[in-house]
Amino acid sequence: MNKFLWGNSTSSMQTEGAYKEGGKGPSVYDIREANADKSDWKVAIDEYHRYEEDINLMSEMGMNCYRFQISRSRIFPEGEGKVNEEGLKFYENLIDTLIKYDIEPMICLYHFDMPLALYKKYDGFSSRQVTKEFVKYGKLIVDRFHEKVKYWITFNEHNLYPMDMGFMIGGSKKEHNLENIYNIQHYTLLAHAKIANYIHDNYEDLQIGGMLAYSPYYPASSNPDDVLLADQYDRFLNKLYLDVFSGRSYPRFFLNYLNKNRINIDINKEDLEEFDKLYSDFMSFSYYQSQTVKANGEEFNTLKLNQIIDNVYLDRSEWNWEIDPVGLRISMENIFADGNVPVFIIENGIGLREELSEDEFIEDDQRIDYHDRHIKQMKEAMRDGVDCIGYLGWGLIDILSSSGDMNKRYGAVYVNRDNHDLKDLRRIKKKSFDFFKTVFKQNLLEEI
Repeated sequence: MNKFLWGNSTSSMQTEGAYKEGGKGPSVYDIREANADKSDWKVAIDEYHRYEEDINLMSEMGMNCYRFQISRSRIFPEGEGKVNEEGLKFYENLIDTLIKYDIEPMICLYHFDMPLALYKKYDGFSSRQVTKEFVKYGKLIVDRFHEKVKYWITFNEHNLYPMDMGFMIGGSKKEHNLENIYNIQHYTLLAHAKIANYIHDNYEDLQIGGMLAYSPYYPASSNPDDVLLADQYDRFLNKLYLDVFSGRSYPRFFLNYLNKNRINIDINKEDLEEFDKLYSDFMSFSYYQSQTVKANGEEFNTLKLNQIIDNVYLDRSEWNWEIDPVGLRISMENIFADGNVPVFIIENGIGLREELSEDEFIEDDQRIDYHDRHIKQMKEAMRDGVDCIGYLGWGLIDILSSSGDMNKRYGAVYVNRDNHDLKDLRRIKKKSFDFFKTVFKQNLLEEI
């Protein structure tokens, strides 16, 4: 690679729609109903039918990379068993269109949308069987597209699995306790290791990395209790994953924690051999905000995480996400130091509430300022020696938010729909479109 990768990231359920078309089976998202503040997921932004229009917009914006997710339910309608060739053909057409526009495709294999059949039959990733089926699915996708797709990740934001939301994104109905959630974490990490090792054993020209939702954790004060807590957050929610992704397996602090709390995980010798063999070609991450923590007398527990407080030094969005561009630089430097491989920013952005005016021009100056300040901090990290592959914004053509709220928009292109009215789904450029068009002309691998 001799060009810095600028681009866009999305997930299938937030973009594609066509929930009953092309032989697709239902996922856990497809059965979620709309409510007063949220949409259902049946149409999303209709990317299934409009992907060439959107790829053309990405190309016009100057993007040369698009990270998208393959919907497992579109490939295996029952989550296992018979392969849906029509689903494979859809993604092949999508990839070919990206290549036609000189946009590097990057595949994510799983972004929270468990096939409904696996949720019902096996209770999702709380079952080792679902890991086995995921590996079959992953190998199929790699074998099918290895000649056209160089960059791969398995699970989106892998460090979200030990949190309470891990039961939802892992497709599990089990009791919310640490033993159950750490087993889900283990089975997904094992699936990642098996796919990464398969790629490294069979396709030396491909690159695969771990992916996490990275936040630097700041202590609320110099009180040693606050500092200790911030270190615990960082170890359990960041460094643990960097160790596994780097082939260092589970760190001893984590194993000691399991032993102390009598938490039993289904780990066998073969699992550890997969971890020992594992390595990453890059470390990818999403970055939206830093987190500040203050000790409250309770022990650290990933299912609670109730020590996070507002940082008085930072502004925040309407959704109370703190705006901390320097935190991106800190994240890059930490990940590069711990992982010792190139970093890849594959999600960054700000959700804003926007309405289409009569002249259909949206002056999203706050978004421009947000990305401009984050990109400047990225460049500072690179000047300090951090090896960075690229910068992908999140949802730079408006998509449903992760909770299904169309009012929370991340894009430089407005999609004309709201939570309950699909309207005409037209794509309308915002002011930030031209900002990105200027920024994406840069090749930082030559300029830094």
